[in-house]
Amino acid sequence: MRLLLVRHGETASNIERKLDTAMPGPPLTELGLKQARELADTLAGENITAVYASIGLRAQQTAAPTAERFGLPVQVLDGIEEIQVGSLEGRNDTEAYRTYLDTVIQWAEGALDVPFPGGGETGQQVLDRFLGAISTIQADGTVMVVTHGGAGRMGALALASNVPVELAENLLPNTGVVVLESEGAGWVCRSWAGVEI
Repeated sequence: MRLLLVRHGETASNIERKLDTAMPGPPLTELGLKQARELADTLAGENITAVYASIGLRAQQTAAPTAERFGLPVQVLDGIEEIQVGSLEGRNDTEAYRTYLDTVIQWAEGALDVPFPGGGETGQQVLDRFLGAISTIQADGTVMVVTHGGAGRMGALALASNVPVELAENLLPNTGVVVLESEGAGWVCRSWAGVEI
């Protein structure tokens, strides 16, 4: 199977740099809708056999033009939604971003039991639900999965071990695509937001 992990298009919260993880969340902006249409054009040469999106409205709106192009439904996949950041929700201040980065750095260093403050998720909870959801996909060919920046990046890094650190440290842009291919019992990353690996 070939897996296209896609970050959703732009939302108003992206413009305002707000930590926006509550679901179903905001819709796409006009630019976000344009990005979704352009994504469908970019992926026109693929042989997509299934389209999945998170429970987030923005993910479903991003998936819709590609699904329509291939005559497929958008299947909502619970478990691939964004990392739940607890009391950091809706914030865009320096302290919130520092706490966010400190938490995900701890996860990257192996402390997956550290939660976001105020009832947020641990890294292990995110990985368990994300990888569990991906494992339920029973499709051949190329599958598009529209997810979110933080959860998608964590999931991709957990699935494929060949992602260079300098790519993994960068935020996946809106409608950025990570291409993964199954190889034996695991996955190999072929490209990260347009950069071949």
